[in-house]
Amino acid sequence: MAEMEAPRRYEVRLYPRLADEDGHPDPGEPVRSGTVEATGRTGESGYPRYEGDGFVADIDPSTGTVEAVTVDGEELDYGWTVGATVEPW
Repeated sequence: MAEMEAPRRYEVRLYPRLADEDGHPDPGEPVRSGTVEATGRTGESGYPRYEGDGFVADIDPSTGTVEAVTVDGEELDYGWTVGATVEPW
């Protein structure tokens, strides 16, 4: 079985929370977004590394899950989350 090729770029979105006041999964509206492009390197998490618009993200290409991220060189505070969507090249 052939290994899946990682997407070349993603749109990443920064959300202020994981859940609403009642504990229901709801990240709220994104407070920042940007396009990240593949660097050709593997990040510390073992997944492909993407960079752009102040984001550095390691993204699992099989699920689109952001496994590690910094924004403007800083780690996120507890409770913040990031989502990713494949962007057409």
